[in-house]
Amino acid sequence: MAWLSPSDFLPILGALIAGAVIGFEREYRARPAGLRTHMLVSLASALLMLAAVHQVRWMPETSTEVLRIDPVRMAHGVLTGVGFLCGGVIFQQGVSVHGLTTAASLWITSAIGTLFGVGLYDLATLGAVLAVATLSAARWLDRSLPQKNYAEIVVRSRRETPLDEEELRGLLGEYDLKGHRLNHRLRDGGAAFELAGPFSGKGALRLREVADRLRSDPRVVEFDILPRKD
Repeated sequence: MAWLSPSDFLPILGALIAGAVIGFEREYRARPAGLRTHMLVSLASALLMLAAVHQVRWMPETSTEVLRIDPVRMAHGVLTGVGFLCGGVIFQQGVSVHGLTTAASLWITSAIGTLFGVGLYDLATLGAVLAVATLSAARWLDRSLPQKNYAEIVVRSRRETPLDEEELRGLLGEYDLKGHRLNHRLRDGGAAFELAGPFSGKGALRLREVADRLRSDPRVVEFDILPRKD
């Protein structure tokens, strides 16, 4: 390790700290990728960029006229590789997609580690501060700003006594839920009549009350309520 100079420890330490800070925020929110994952991503990015920047150390006997250093290619490879890792934390549950924010935090953590690796400490530090501020402020804005939430609602009723579209819209309208289109289907060999479609409402949706109302209706044999945003 004679080739490792004291100046190499600063980008490594900075990358570890930045990864730990962002990872702690994700760990605190109980997200799929937490403290260790973000620290390792940031550290790996910094180490690889250090190796690319100091490529001349790999082959000290090679003439500088022959050796060409191109850290940009390494940075491209690092960020592309992290993209595959990010895909592993994104998953679909019903009609909802989860893990996009965690994937983005992994990607920016890699970018911050890359900046530390090439010695852009001020830009890397600013990026880490802004990343944590964005992750923290976004949750506050998510709770405070007016927004529309969506739910996919499927209701199956008896064919002999069906719950028709007008009745379902009226029922859901009592809970401030509106839908633009509904699909009509016959299920179970024609024994059940199904209405399905997306519904939206402002603020927190009263889906528990909707479920209680549908459960108490003797015509309803089955229903699904799948929120797209909690």
